Amino acid sequence: MQKGTLIGLVACASALALAGCGKEAPPAPPPPAVGVVTLKAETAPLTTELPGRIAAMETAEVRPQISGVIRRRLFTEGGYVKAGQVLYEIDDAPYRAALAQAQGNLARAQASITATGLQAQRYRELVGINAVSRQEADNAMAAAQQARADVAAQRAAVQAAQVSQNFTRITAPISGRIGRSLFTPGALVQTGQADPLATIQRTDMVYVDVTQSAADIINLKQAMQRGGVNEADGARVQLLLPNGSVYPIEGRLQFSEVTVDPSSGAVTLRATFANPDGLLLPGMYVRAKLVEGQRRDAILAPQQGITRDARGRATALIVNAKNKVEARDVQVDRAVGDKWIVTSGLKAGDRLIVEGLLNLRPGADVRPGAPQQVTRPANGAR
Repeated sequence: MQKGTLIGLVACASALALAGCGKEAPPAPPPPAVGVVTLKAETAPLTTELPGRIAAMETAEVRPQISGVIRRRLFTEGGYVKAGQVLYEIDDAPYRAALAQAQGNLARAQASITATGLQAQRYRELVGINAVSRQEADNAMAAAQQARADVAAQRAAVQAAQVSQNFTRITAPISGRIGRSLFTPGALVQTGQADPLATIQRTDMVYVDVTQSAADIINLKQAMQRGGVNEADGARVQLLLPNGSVYPIEGRLQFSEVTVDPSSGAVTLRATFANPDGLLLPGMYVRAKLVEGQRRDAILAPQQGITRDARGRATALIVNAKNKVEARDVQVDRAVGDKWIVTSGLKAGDRLIVEGLLNLRPGADVRPGAPQQVTRPANGAR
């Protein structure tokens, strides 16, 4: 190789080396972007979802008050019946005969009272002239009084026989929907039998009986005493039907037991609901959402911003004034929609990270911004 060529190659290599040494390093990547929500104090409704059962407003069992054979059934099973409507007819031949016999006994007693009364009057006149003894007059007077007593007794017997005959027509004690008939025409029924003939339930208004633990009721009352909770304008109740839909009519809490069930530690609550379409059936299982009150100045944090560590403790990541990540241990009370009521660990004005949580560490620099995704409730939240 020629000397000039070698010198040229060395010069080119030196120039390239000098050029490489003067090149600047690439800039550092920007801090990761995160979506934050600025927390604020709000008024939060306190609701509790409890299991419940539908109960009819009124329930009456149709039972015979006399013994006899059913002659006719005069209603449609599952239909609406009115109070006083005749439902069954029992063969009344024995009771008509008993009534006629009682009426005959009454007529005989009334005839006897006339005869004994006239005899007592004559004896009173004869005793004045010593035609009869005073003892005979007294006996005649006693016979007249006994005849009058017999008339009263026979009149009562007629009334009893009439009542028994009336009971051969079994009527509805209340208005409502009647269930299936457990006895058919030709069946023998008896007073005091174990099974009712049918059952009537009033369902235009229904009860919803739910149970709540005594501890939850104590917590609510203590919160009210501290001034943190206002009673709602009437305790409102919403229903979730077995198919998951919401019953369109809102109910009202009407009754609460004054004692705690010692076996379960729960208190029974009763709400009333209008049921004009008959959608709510007695015995149906429902979920009742009880609006217990309102909590003032509550901190509501989106559920996706609250996580759990390996020990199950609730934690949250916030962005401080220097745009650095801080970890907070928090305590939550209950869910309100897609948010948690936070009782400690967060305060109004904190910027809670709800997006971009993956691989974040406390102390890291971030670029906070508004959340881009649609806020969704966490699993199991309603």
